[in-house]
Amino acid sequence: MVEAAIIVPAILNGLTTGAVYALVALGLTLIYGVLHIINFAHGALLMVALYGVYFLYALAGIDPYLALPIMIPAMFALGYLLQRYVIGRAGHGKDENVMLVTLGLSIVIENLALYLWSSDTRTIETAYGFATVDLGVALIAVPKAVAFVGALAITAVLWALMRWTDLGKAIRALARERRGAQLVGIDVEHLYAVSFGIGIACLGAAACLLLPSYYASPHIGSAFVLIAFTIVVLGGMGSFIGALVGGLIIGVTESLGGLFLGESLGKIGVFLIFIAVLLFRPTGLFGQRV
Repeated sequence: MVEAAIIVPAILNGLTTGAVYALVALGLTLIYGVLHIINFAHGALLMVALYGVYFLYALAGIDPYLALPIMIPAMFALGYLLQRYVIGRAGHGKDENVMLVTLGLSIVIENLALYLWSSDTRTIETAYGFATVDLGVALIAVPKAVAFVGALAITAVLWALMRWTDLGKAIRALARERRGAQLVGIDVEHLYAVSFGIGIACLGAAACLLLPSYYASPHIGSAFVLIAFTIVVLGGMGSFIGALVGGLIIGVTESLGGLFLGESLGKIGVFLIFIAVLLFRPTGLFGQRV
């Protein structure tokens, strides 16, 4: 029988990882909630953000956490431009075209990264990389603890933006009724690009929180995007609360799966949850839109 001294740290580790998963999934669920498309380039854009944080540290000596004010606006701008001038125009208003365009973007971005930076993994070494925080019941690595708190804080800010600002109200109105939003004077194309940009900005934040304890490589995004899709389905397509709760559940499931089944089989529980949700509750835990 596994002792509590082992289970508790595994759960805490899963919660810290799950919070970052939730941040990645938030961007995906926002894009789906407003544009009603699945962004297949999400993982590739996370990879771009990870490389951005890496090069800021390697070339300019900027700590990953201090890179947050740089990466969030930079990824927002990238997302805005992609939606406004590439995805939106190439999609011609058809959702199936848009999904194909995002899939093509994913392939192009990943292969461009392979060409520019090869398949080598890139890591950084910080003074706090191996430091720990004593929570009494377990020791948690400082980067994990910071990632957990940072992810929750950014999620709260995004939720407040969507609920209590004019921009958030306009985005929610557009998510529910495009024609009505047009009739009251909302610039639909601009707001689509803004929503996509906010979703991609979440990846910039996630990359800053991840890199002190993770790595960058051209194919790293695919692993995260599979988990993000699972979280979005589990929480409910378009639900912010669902993305957060789903991320924490998936993080704990993955951690406990690794504890009991080993690292190579640890993700089986994640995909079993995915299949169970599709079979028994296809709308997810919080099946509502933004």
